[in-house]
Formats: sequence, C-alpha cells, structure tokens
Amino acid sequence: MHPYFVGLDVHKQVIAYCVKTPDGTIVREGTIGATRKSLDEWVKTLPGPWHGGLEATLFSHWIYRHLKPHAAELQMGQPARMKAITAGKKKSDKLDARTLADLLRANLFPACYVIPPELEALRRQLRFRRLLMQETVRFKNKTAGLLMEVGVEYERRRLHGKRYFADLLSQPDPALDQDLRPLLEFSRSQTEELKRMDARLMRQLSRHPRLQARLNALLQIEGVGPVMALTWALEVGEPTRFRSIKQAVSYCGLASALRESAGQQKRGPLSKQRNHHLQTVLIEVSKIATMSQGKLREIYDQARAKGNANQATLQVARKLVAYLLAVDRAFFAAAETIAPNGGPAATTQAA
Repeated sequence: MHPYFVGLDVHKQVIAYCVKTPDGTIVREGTIGATRKSLDEWVKTLPGPWHGGLEATLFSHWIYRHLKPHAAELQMGQPARMKAITAGKKKSDKLDARTLADLLRANLFPACYVIPPELEALRRQLRFRRLLMQETVRFKNKTAGLLMEVGVEYERRRLHGKRYFADLLSQPDPALDQDLRPLLEFSRSQTEELKRMDARLMRQLSRHPRLQARLNALLQIEGVGPVMALTWALEVGEPTRFRSIKQAVSYCGLASALRESAGQQKRGPLSKQRNHHLQTVLIEVSKIATMSQGKLREIYDQARAKGNANQATLQVARKLVAYLLAVDRAFFAAAETIAPNGGPAATTQAA
C-alpha cells in the first residue's frame, strides 16, 4: 500500500494541510487549529500511512514531536531552501501546503537536521543564558551612562567590582543626589541577580549526565572553555550531521557567500545563513585565545602576516571548528564502540 503525502504549512494558531496520493491527486485539504487536541483529532481522519513535511519555524518543533509517532515518516524543511523552491507570483497557505506535499512525493523535500528532544531542552536553557548575559551588559552600560550624565568620575575597569561600587556610592559627591542613587543601586542589584542566575544555569548544564563526558573531551582543546564547549555540544547536537569540515565551518557562519558565473568566482561577506549563536561564541573565543602563546596564536600570526586582523581571527575560528569537530567525532565513535557492552557511553550516543 502506497503512503499518502501530507504537506503542513504551520502558523501560530492554524495549520494548513494537504493530503495527496503518489500520483498527485488531492485527497483532502483544509486547516486545523495549532493545538495538541486538534492534531490528535485530525490524525484519526487520515486515510492511511502517511509521510509528512513541515517548514522549520518557531512553532514547528513541538508539532513535529507530537506528530512523529503517528507518521510513517516526518521531515522538517530547511527554511532558506524552502523559500527558493516555493517562490511564485501566487502564495497562500493552501498553495504552500500543496507544494510541500508535492516536494515529498517527488523526493525533493529539503529536510534539515532536528535536534533530539533532551538536547533541545538543554539548548533552550543555554540560549536563555545568553539573554541573561545581554541584559547584564545592558545594566552595566546603563550604570556607567548614569554616572557620565552627571559628571561623576570613576575607574572604568573597576566600576562593576562590588567593593569599588560601594565605595563610590559612599562618597559625599553632590552629583550623586537622592534621585540618582536609587537608580544606581537598582541597576547594581539587577546585575548581581543576573550573574547568580547565569552561574546557576552553567552549573546545571555542565553537570548534566547527558553532557558531562562530552564536555570533558571538548575542554581538552586549547582555547576551549565551558561556554564554548556547551555551545558547540548543544547547537551542533550530533557531529555526524556534518559530512566535512567545510560544511561545519559554513554552518558556524565562518564562510563567505560564493557567487560563480561564466567560470568567475566572487566571494562576498560572511553569509547570513548560519547559526549566529555558534558564530558569536567562536569569534569571541578566537579573539581571547590569541592573547596567549600556543598553536592558535601561531595560526593567528601566520594569517595576520597575509591579511588584516579580522581575517586572521576568522582563520583561528575555522581552525577551532576543525578541532571541535575532530574531538567530537572521536568521542561519538568511542561511545558507539562501548555502547553495545552496556557501558556508560551508551547514554551519550544520541547526543
């Protein structure tokens, strides 16, 4: 019995669907509510085994998890490639669902990697931590801005130290009036609370049994610290998703866009199609790692002699990706070897 092909155009409140046979005949189409109850009722109405496809959006992951046990096969589509395929004069939810079903039955659906559920939850925590750090920086900048507005002198490098800040507020400076002090104290309290939340999240993630052994392996790389190791493990998921180092470098946003025509190649700026979480951390780590002597410093100096500092930093970041991918692959290979014997690495195989 041939399966049916179901295209799902997902939105926040509704989902447009189209059910087609292998020869392209439309069996059923319409819309359903984007709720678990509506999906459960809709699945019961499908005529038989089905292959489904939906575009990766903010709302897609929970729908994917909910429908996957009911489908013979369910895929999530890469958004950038989906836009190129479905471009046309007419665009509607109904037409998008039909196109998704056609791509599935023609075996042209641009499927993307879907991270395992447990790692997805941990990745959500790590990305929330990044939000905390951004808010911490905003409050620190606001504290410095308030002092500059009223002309209070301070040492920039020591301003956010606990003792120095307390001494600064205790000074009998007329500029620090009763209206300004509460704002400074509030900004300081928020900074300290955000730091405590950050430390708590880092402890939880670093000690998680699904990640601990993998992080220990990644931390052996020169220049890699806890944040870099966590970001790599949770944003990449499984290193087997990358066929080569070049693909991993491109995913991390460290490769420039390529335009080729009539035998001529042109390189543009860094591509916007990337994992910006990984890109940001890799660039920051590369800048810090080159401050000390080591292999990464040698790579930086060699690249710096040929070009500018930014290009040299990118070269260090690319080398870091190569190191991380090699170590991660070796860790997973060892896990697969131990797993059949029931060893502890069996718990990390699907990471």
